[in-house]
Amino acid sequence: MPNTRYLRKIRPVQLVAVIFFTVSGGPYGLEPLLAYAGQHGALLLLLITPLLWDVPAIFTVLELNSMMPVTGGYYKWVKYALGTRWGFYEGLWTWLYTFVDLAIYPVLFVQYASFFFPGLDLYKVPVCLFIIWASAGLNISGIVPVGKVSLFLSAAVLTPFIILFGLAFYHHNGGLFIPSPSLKNVAFPSIGMALYTVMWNCLGWDNTTTYAEEVEKPIRSYLVSMFIAFAIVIVIYFLVIWVAQLSRINPTKLTENGFPALGTLIAGHWLGALLALGGMASTLGIYAAVLLSVSRVPQVMAQDSLLPERLNRLHPRFQTPYVSIIICSIIVSLMILWTFTDLLIIDVTVYGAGLCLEYIALIKLRMNEPDTHRPFKIPLNVAGLCLVLILPATVYFVALGGAFSSTTETIKPALFALITLLSAEVFWQIIVWRNRDVQ
Repeated sequence: MPNTRYLRKIRPVQLVAVIFFTVSGGPYGLEPLLAYAGQHGALLLLLITPLLWDVPAIFTVLELNSMMPVTGGYYKWVKYALGTRWGFYEGLWTWLYTFVDLAIYPVLFVQYASFFFPGLDLYKVPVCLFIIWASAGLNISGIVPVGKVSLFLSAAVLTPFIILFGLAFYHHNGGLFIPSPSLKNVAFPSIGMALYTVMWNCLGWDNTTTYAEEVEKPIRSYLVSMFIAFAIVIVIYFLVIWVAQLSRINPTKLTENGFPALGTLIAGHWLGALLALGGMASTLGIYAAVLLSVSRVPQVMAQDSLLPERLNRLHPRFQTPYVSIIICSIIVSLMILWTFTDLLIIDVTVYGAGLCLEYIALIKLRMNEPDTHRPFKIPLNVAGLCLVLILPATVYFVALGGAFSSTTETIKPALFALITLLSAEVFWQIIVWRNRDVQ
């Protein structure tokens, strides 16, 4: 019999912190935006992209999760609405993109820790491996410890930025101007990379639903927690880019040295150090939260005979999918040498394809089951939903087009991402060949 002591559920305040880290973790990683979009385009894209990319995703997730607040989240929704084959696509694509996503954060940890230890790059691999496996241990211990750690790390991430904003506005004597919004002189490939940057910093809302059965009062908790997390993310992003513009920091320097360089410019080494510590806390929190979400997907896919049954094993004490967590950690350990730009392009491209399946599932369920109880329902009919969902699809394909119209360095990861998407059919055929009962 499982030890019920470890079957506790996460509370809404902890859920806000976990969602914050799953989707954002603070503006760390947003630094290249000024270099890509320029002074006049950065804030414009930062305001428009979340409205077109995130808001439809949030409402879609809230409606589908209110219908089916189950472990496996988006995988279960797509499978139920579109069939096992598309459910497998959804689960596999999300699993694969998350490996790429997870590989980013240990590398970023080393980048921010280098503020204190300039030679740390020489030890990047062992430091990254330590982070990966320490987080694996935390996740195996259960969702409540992850929630508590996320709550603490949220304060460590947000506090330096609150200080940064206060000092920047207090000391700025030139007027709190906002550059006129324009993309007139920004090349299309740069717009594409700017979109990728903002999209990557705002993705993962559906990932937060894979452990819905481990959340107290999931329907209401997700509704409140998602809107709070979204508000925090957008306000922090807007203010930090605005402060960067007010400081007149060189965009190249910001890209190369991150927000600690901005803090040093505004208030000296001590604020740079606080922001570097915040960056380290951010990467740790994001890694733990994302690993929490992705580890539940192969567990439920194994229950459906779409992945090996061993992935469905739960830890005898903590009742967590420890085999899935260990396998995820092994694969991520092999991917930490990729570049940030390559990982970002692959990450967003594969994620966006899975998100499209969720939009299709939403519309299909509205058509096939219009009378099914939905505690939260988007106030639009099917035609209205179709029109609104064109917006995130447009952002997605503009970003992808920018990657393909750029240099060979961005074309290669974009091609790799498309090959990764097509590989789902190959794996599906293997599964059908080995298990004729799967249809």
